Amino acid sequence: MLRFESNGPHRHRRVTLPDFTSEHGREPLRTVLRQLRRSVPDPQRARAARLVARNATRLLRLRRGWRIGLYAALPEELDTTELIAVARRRGCHVYLPRIAAHGLARSMLFVPISARMDRNRFGIAEPHGPALSDARRLHIIFLPLVGFDRRGTRLGMGGGYYDRALAFCRTCPIESRPLLVGLAYALQRREYIARAAHDVPLDMVITERGVIRCTRIRYAP
Repeated sequence: MLRFESNGPHRHRRVTLPDFTSEHGREPLRTVLRQLRRSVPDPQRARAARLVARNATRLLRLRRGWRIGLYAALPEELDTTELIAVARRRGCHVYLPRIAAHGLARSMLFVPISARMDRNRFGIAEPHGPALSDARRLHIIFLPLVGFDRRGTRLGMGGGYYDRALAFCRTCPIESRPLLVGLAYALQRREYIARAAHDVPLDMVITERGVIRCTRIRYAP
């Protein structure tokens, strides 16, 4: 039985966070939440990654032929190695983001996972190979995040790459766009995060404690 996260107490170290309720509070909130995310001990990180992979596969029932967007995790992010392995065993086509320069603007494309991976200027591993023009062809996209709330507001690292890549989701019909799923530790949740004009809301967030449903949509592509 898949357990859904409640508003009850959890076992993580208690940290009192300021109530940042305006868009101007996003940067200090990002700093605090990144410090909190880095404080997770290694054994808890490994266990959380296993539980998140289990929760994701139980709910979404990944199927052969699905095109799945994932990410190569930085050390402080929730690790995706196990989820990537599960998706590939089930016959999914796994894609990872790659930052591509176009003039003065920088955009993010999704590339099939490959044996050859290089680090970009942010230290993120990126695959080689032919890139998708954008994320529209993917069935599910699993996103990293710094913080989130129950409405699906996602606080990222501040670069805006995912928001630009997924901007079409703000106007695209739900049935014809990818399912957007945040992956996080339960301690990254906030009661409320101010939403910026460019934010693309998540459909759900999966943590080691369960699943937070943010929108009323189907969960199978």
